Amino acid sequence: MNVAREMPLPFLPVDSAELTANPYPYLDAARAEHPWLARFAEGYIVHSYKAVSELLADDENLLPGFGPVVDFYSVHGTMWARFWEDMLPSVSGEKHKRLRGSVAHAFTPRHANQVRPLMRKVITELLDEWAPKREFDFVEFASMFPISVMCGLLGVSTEAVPRVRSALETHILSLSLDPALKEPALAGWEVMWGFADETVRQREAKGVFDEDSLLDQMIQSKNRGGLDETELRFMLLVLMLAGFDTSRNMLGFIMKTLLERPDMYARCGEDREFSSKVVEEALRFYGIATPYRVVAKDFTYQDVYFRKGEVIVCVTALAAHDGSVFPKPEVFNPARENAHRNVAFGRGAHICLGQFLAKTQLQEGIHLIAQRLKHPVLSGEIGWKPFIGAWGLAKLPIRFEPA
Repeated sequence: MNVAREMPLPFLPVDSAELTANPYPYLDAARAEHPWLARFAEGYIVHSYKAVSELLADDENLLPGFGPVVDFYSVHGTMWARFWEDMLPSVSGEKHKRLRGSVAHAFTPRHANQVRPLMRKVITELLDEWAPKREFDFVEFASMFPISVMCGLLGVSTEAVPRVRSALETHILSLSLDPALKEPALAGWEVMWGFADETVRQREAKGVFDEDSLLDQMIQSKNRGGLDETELRFMLLVLMLAGFDTSRNMLGFIMKTLLERPDMYARCGEDREFSSKVVEEALRFYGIATPYRVVAKDFTYQDVYFRKGEVIVCVTALAAHDGSVFPKPEVFNPARENAHRNVAFGRGAHICLGQFLAKTQLQEGIHLIAQRLKHPVLSGEIGWKPFIGAWGLAKLPIRFEPA
């Protein structure tokens, strides 16, 4: 048996600009030293498909959530820390079932399909506004799409989005464990909490129930004892965060990929089914999330012994390039038969609640974007977000011909 902390594991410099822009040469070098495990500054990185899939589903030996973030920033006892520790992705067992059950009905495959008209309306209105510009930062454009869909699902006005946008962005960036983000993130938390509290109070004061509003349904769940006051506000913020970042990041990756493959891009505008295949392969090719886990008790996995309290990060972006599961993983191939086996949304009880909504809006988004933004090309330098946390593009300037 090998004790993890004593093993000569490869080190991945996850905060380096070079790895962030292209992690796969680093992955190849790491796998030459160990088939599924590496180190980074704060703990261990799991990078093989099998290990990521199995460890993400292991709630017996590993604690989900963001305790490592709270520890890193030393914010114990703050409301921000409570959010990290008590929100839906961070809890297990009966509490997790109760919280997830309060909103799960809104994220089924059937309901995701029912929301397609809303998605088409949102992306069409955005394209009407942005397409005449002929040149813009695609990441900035894309940031308004998923969060506007989420607002529509919640029954919340998008008017507040500019006010909370920076706070949401800073909160997500703080997952990268950058000491400089502590104070901005704490200040941003006050903005986020103020938004959630004000939104709930104003909705309750109206005293009118809208059966199509997820927020109203959540308030009803609270009134029945399914959520308490704080859990209701936490859930609202979890959904806003989910609607803001991960789908935006994936849409940015899809556009970057299609800029390099103009024939595929044009076909996306002609064929919604092909757009669906592009999205599935993009989810395989680019993993956004890097879920944190903390060892709950000493345990052994694949002959490696981990000790209680150690931090493990399961990197879906690296698992997606495991050639033993996905032949020629470096090739972007929408015809790939097993692309659906990707781990982009996690595994186990904590698999992403919004996976079907995310897939559907990505399909609708790229299909309509390809119809309206013709012959796009890169018009400037690409910017990158941190690799650990929620990987994505910070900037993707494009130039195009409006349809």
